[in-house]
Amino acid sequence: MSISHWSPRAAACLGRVGFLLGCTLSFAAAQSPAPTAPVKPKYNVLFLIADDLNCDLGCYGVREMKTPNIDKLAAQGVRFERAYCQFPLCSPSRSSFLTGRRPNVTGVLTNPNLATTPVSPHFREKIPGTVTLPQLFKRNEIFTARVGKLYHYGVPADIGTSSLDDFHSWDQVVNPRGRDREIHSKIFSIQPNVTAPGASSQFGGTLSWLADDEGEDIDHTDGIGATEAIKFLERFQKESRPFFLAVGFYRPHTPYVAPKKWFDLYPTNRIALPTLSDDDRARPIPPAWASFHVAQDNLSDDVRRQAIQAYHASTSFMDAQVGRVVNALDRFGLAQTTIIVFTSDHGYHLGDHGLWQKQSLFERSTRVPLIISVPGNKANGRSTTAIAEMVDLYPTLAALTGLPAPDYLDGKNLQPILNDPGASVKQAAFSQVRRGANGDGYSVRSGKWRYTEWTGSKGELLGAQLFNEESDPAETKNLAKDPAHAKTVRELAALLGPIRAQK
Repeated sequence: MSISHWSPRAAACLGRVGFLLGCTLSFAAAQSPAPTAPVKPKYNVLFLIADDLNCDLGCYGVREMKTPNIDKLAAQGVRFERAYCQFPLCSPSRSSFLTGRRPNVTGVLTNPNLATTPVSPHFREKIPGTVTLPQLFKRNEIFTARVGKLYHYGVPADIGTSSLDDFHSWDQVVNPRGRDREIHSKIFSIQPNVTAPGASSQFGGTLSWLADDEGEDIDHTDGIGATEAIKFLERFQKESRPFFLAVGFYRPHTPYVAPKKWFDLYPTNRIALPTLSDDDRARPIPPAWASFHVAQDNLSDDVRRQAIQAYHASTSFMDAQVGRVVNALDRFGLAQTTIIVFTSDHGYHLGDHGLWQKQSLFERSTRVPLIISVPGNKANGRSTTAIAEMVDLYPTLAALTGLPAPDYLDGKNLQPILNDPGASVKQAAFSQVRRGANGDGYSVRSGKWRYTEWTGSKGELLGAQLFNEESDPAETKNLAKDPAHAKTVRELAALLGPIRAQK
């Protein structure tokens, strides 16, 4: 495949991973399913994903949020109330749902070290011959394109590059880079001097934000990305070409940068701060709260409100770009032949549980928004409480488009739920995190319960958490040691066993 469509940094990135891919080509050929005659798809696919987006959206009942375009999309598709990621961190989550495999199978349990050659971890180190979701479409001669972030990108440093992309997956990519990537010296961060000229541009792990009073939407990376996606749609329409178009928006990932008009929608004097439980203050099972950052613990209430304002502003800015892309489907006459998926890679904390960002196994970190809109589907406009996982997206889109999915996928086809929102295809969703030398966490969400086990480096149980998500959605009371719930703990613990053992 020619790399003429790739940016200079992307071409360089190809060289960085070339060694890895070259070393696995023969093994990959042996492991990949044998090519078959191309299948004509029943639908095109527009796959939209936001970065670090929780369910703070109007269509999920958060009335103060201004997300009219995502809300409109929910009204024309099926909205999943209980959809969950498999690992609340960018690269592990994205590697999982784009391959259709759980994190222990992909081997991607951390974000990559971009300084290594080859860049690692990458899912093709462990499962080199896997056929990714976009690659399935590409193999069937469907034009497969990416705009923005689908696989891993360090934010903000890798905006405009291909970072840890998978070059087997795409016919063409566009790596937008806007003014939000260029104005770091103006950005406020709770970590002093991290955004100063000459400092590392890799400060996306800290709370940072800017209300940009000079640039317009179309000047920012996601605005440029929306414009490029629209160009693709116009091209597909003119060429009558079937397509799989993946559009990855960077917001609301920190730094929360957006034009100031979006900040004005959320006055800080109207932002309520979350309350903390006794356990949130005491942190009796340390790894359960290990994603906290010392600097975040010491924020004033005013700064906390500013951070929440900035996150919500970035969400509304991203929503506007979603609207531009989806509206283009109608404008080019593609709406009746295109499935739309909208989702996020994981949830996000905004001070709840005393945590910010991701990497916990509380509901707020593992739950994701998920909307699937299939043209003409009778259930469109409805919501479902059926359990769904991100790993289910691959088999679902394969089934909806009539493409032959690999038989090794770990997810379930959600099509029965799309036909009947009262249906169910699985009893539980599973998420996990890695704490390095401090061990691992595995969590199961089933019915009204969330059960989580934390184990040490030798597999010893450090503690467990059981929350009734119906009566205690803020997860304030851990019931794991309550004798009245011993049976529930045993049943849910048994469900975790196969997931923990999966390799």
